[in-house]
Amino acid sequence: MIGNVLKLYYEQWDFFLELLLQHIAITAISVVIITVIGLTTGILMTKNEKVASIILTITNFLYTIPSIALFGVLVTITGIGNRSAITALIIYGLLPIIRNTYVGIKEVDVQIIESAVGMGTTNRQLLFRIQLPQALPVIMTGFRTMVIMTIALGGIASFIGAGGLGVAIYRGISTYYPEMIIAGSLLVALFAIIVDWFLQVLENKLFQRMLGKRKTRN
Repeated sequence: MIGNVLKLYYEQWDFFLELLLQHIAITAISVVIITVIGLTTGILMTKNEKVASIILTITNFLYTIPSIALFGVLVTITGIGNRSAITALIIYGLLPIIRNTYVGIKEVDVQIIESAVGMGTTNRQLLFRIQLPQALPVIMTGFRTMVIMTIALGGIASFIGAGGLGVAIYRGISTYYPEMIIAGSLLVALFAIIVDWFLQVLENKLFQRMLGKRKTRN
């Protein structure tokens, strides 16, 4: 079986390379949008507990919707293709980054905040120089979870006509070709592992620079 998969990679490397590049593009676009919306929303939630409770309830509810069902609903709204896939990935990816940004900032030591305010620190300085750096470990955990989840969910985006490695998986399922299914699945898993390793390295460097210490792997 493995030999057949390797042979498939060799014979159709251009096909898999194209799908990988598509998968990277879909994932990158989704991650950028999720990060901007998630960080902004998480920060704003710390200003109002009622709004925070409502947003967390909504995102938790959306997170419980089966991905295939959400893809199906979005097809009727945004049509078949990458637009629906990216929209679904954004919806699913928001919860970890929103929740971890909110929780990370709220868990910053109150005494540190009070001392900073007492020394005349502005709200902007408080956020960017104290709260966000202190909340960075929690935020990065949510970010890594979101990225890996987005890569994995991108593997089923082909079911609504989007590109990416899911095309190989879907083609293998529809033609009863197990080698194609395994080939596509392995590339999704390898992509996720490499990205997670890269984020771990980046995370350690960030903590060394901003907090003066190395974070142990979760």
